[in-house]
Amino acid sequence: MTAASQSSGAHEPAPPSTRYRVWVLFMLFIVYAFNFLDRQIISILAIPIREELGLDDRQLGLLGGIAFAALYSTLGVPIAWLADRTNRTWIITVSLTVWSGFTALCGMAQNFWQLFAARVGVGVGEAGGVAPSYSLIADYFPPDARARALAIYSLGIPIGSAFGVVAGAQIAGGAIGKDLDWRAAFIIVGLAGVVIAPIFKLTMREPKRGGLDPVSERQKAAAAAVAKHPPQQGEGLAGKAIEEAAEKPGIIDVLRILATKPSFWLLTLGASCSSMMGYGVFFWMPSFISRTYELGIIDTGWVFGSVLFVGGSLGILFGGILADRLGKAKKTAYAIVPALAFLVAFPMYVLGTFAPTPFYAVLLFLIPTALGLSWLGPVLSAFQHLAPANMRSMASAIFLLINNLLGIGVGVYVLGELSTLLTPTFGEQSLRYSIAIGASLYAVAGVLFLLASRTIERDWEK
Repeated sequence: MTAASQSSGAHEPAPPSTRYRVWVLFMLFIVYAFNFLDRQIISILAIPIREELGLDDRQLGLLGGIAFAALYSTLGVPIAWLADRTNRTWIITVSLTVWSGFTALCGMAQNFWQLFAARVGVGVGEAGGVAPSYSLIADYFPPDARARALAIYSLGIPIGSAFGVVAGAQIAGGAIGKDLDWRAAFIIVGLAGVVIAPIFKLTMREPKRGGLDPVSERQKAAAAAVAKHPPQQGEGLAGKAIEEAAEKPGIIDVLRILATKPSFWLLTLGASCSSMMGYGVFFWMPSFISRTYELGIIDTGWVFGSVLFVGGSLGILFGGILADRLGKAKKTAYAIVPALAFLVAFPMYVLGTFAPTPFYAVLLFLIPTALGLSWLGPVLSAFQHLAPANMRSMASAIFLLINNLLGIGVGVYVLGELSTLLTPTFGEQSLRYSIAIGASLYAVAGVLFLLASRTIERDWEK
């Protein structure tokens, strides 16, 4: 061991304790739950918004889709570039404050365009929440526990969405206060997020990037930095300048690495297909349940909230645990497990849309909701291993850019547009056929994931 390496090792920070890792994961989960609470609450509030503002399904699809997704998706890349260079906890704190503030402003909208502008603001804020969180989790948990950690983090999706649906329904339906309506629901949940933001920042520490990765992976980054920036006389390979240079890749560097990894792009396109259906269902299911079974907003909130909470949580945990166990022996499990889940989810969603009663609808939708979200743990973990440690935020942002533009921007709008086109034929039942047709996207996702399983072993960062 050289003197330089001894000196470097002497100043290595101690690994985070298990207790603190649990706290970090809990706080990131809370922020992610607010992310989806604020994002999805409009799905249940679309029922009273449609009536008060006189909107059609096409306009509601724009509010739930492109209004949120356009800047949310595109801003994620430059923010991730910043996250690979600066303090990620500050980025998440500012993002939480911004999107929560705009959620509260949604409650003050008086027409379609004002609500559209406020939803754009929510998307701007949320652009900085997810990719930095993925990167933080990868730096707090070792490789063999990342799929489970990311699965637990991803529970923010069903739990935050379920809470948003139920809470929004309770507030807008007058169960909490007769003078409260859909506007109050936006304001209350928005202000709650603003309160959480300083608590998050005060208790979160920035970890060492790649500190829990195999040494060989960091050596690769250092070697690449040496090739670009030869050390000055007297500097050793273990010098701080080399380490810092290795931590500052540009987007072209990241794309050059990812271009050699077909599994990254196949997983991204497959996840995007599933998200087109997933986000579309998350937004339109409350309206479908209300119109098909003639339920009030409070009952609709409980029905769909239960499906999200139970089905989504079980599916995400199942996918993460199974992928971590099978992935130890074979990396293909990170693609095959969700692929099989998607292929089963497709027919189950079709059956659910034609259920004769709300009770049977809940039973049938629980299964595809679980299967449709089981990809999150294994695939998000795979993305943390398909790019070097110093490129994780950027790689995640590229995935999120494609996934969210297609999933939220296109999926929500297309299901609404299809429902509008089918209305002359099927009337209030048009959403049933729109969702059934959209479910075929899960079959496409399954095929793409199976193709990804053929190259993922080769593409994995050893």
